[in-house]
Amino acid sequence: MVYEKVSLNGVEVYPFNSEEELLGYVDMHPGILVAINAEKILHATDETRAIINRNIGYCDGAGAMVALRQKGYPNACKIPGCELWLKIVQGFYHEKSFYLVGSKQQIIEETVTKLKKEFPDIRIKGFRNGYITSQKEEAQLIDDIATKNPDVVFVAMGSPKQELLMEEMQKQHKAIYQGLGGSFDVYTGHVERAPRWWLNHNLEFAYRLLKQPKRITRQIHLLRYAYWLITQKL
Repeated sequence: MVYEKVSLNGVEVYPFNSEEELLGYVDMHPGILVAINAEKILHATDETRAIINRNIGYCDGAGAMVALRQKGYPNACKIPGCELWLKIVQGFYHEKSFYLVGSKQQIIEETVTKLKKEFPDIRIKGFRNGYITSQKEEAQLIDDIATKNPDVVFVAMGSPKQELLMEEMQKQHKAIYQGLGGSFDVYTGHVERAPRWWLNHNLEFAYRLLKQPKRITRQIHLLRYAYWLITQKL
């Protein structure tokens, strides 16, 4: 199947209908998966658009999903990145190997320990924390990945830092890459995600606002995005 990208404020997103479609695509076309939500569409710059459009942008939030459906893709679905990486592990761990980068040393160690417990046969070829303080450390990491030859690389460092790093990795080693932001913290229980009811009703943003009222300074801008949806200006 041929997948066409859909432009949302110049941000190109693949309108996958399911996680299975995305997994099948990236298995056949390894590249860098980039999560797209309303904030990334709303605040896109020439730099962030270029990063996303070079890679595999997928719908990570309800705002992006609604926009895709307005554009004529009624089955486009939301695929949360903090769930997707575990679906990649679950779907591929019998046949593919992994490398993990990101978060604090304690968190990355806990992540690896938990993955090995939940997926006893998983092959983790390497891991390290996300505190890369010099070009030398970055070069050493990239060389280690190229040498160990993992099939999948997860990088949890926040955007656009993680995407820029993954592009440098990709120059030396072709693989499936995914940027994870704070997903290791969620996976190990150090950060709480919204309960299932809020997730199922596309209200995770509201739950996070209730827990962190200071987020209002970021989320107030989503009113402009809502206006774009209502007026179909995307």
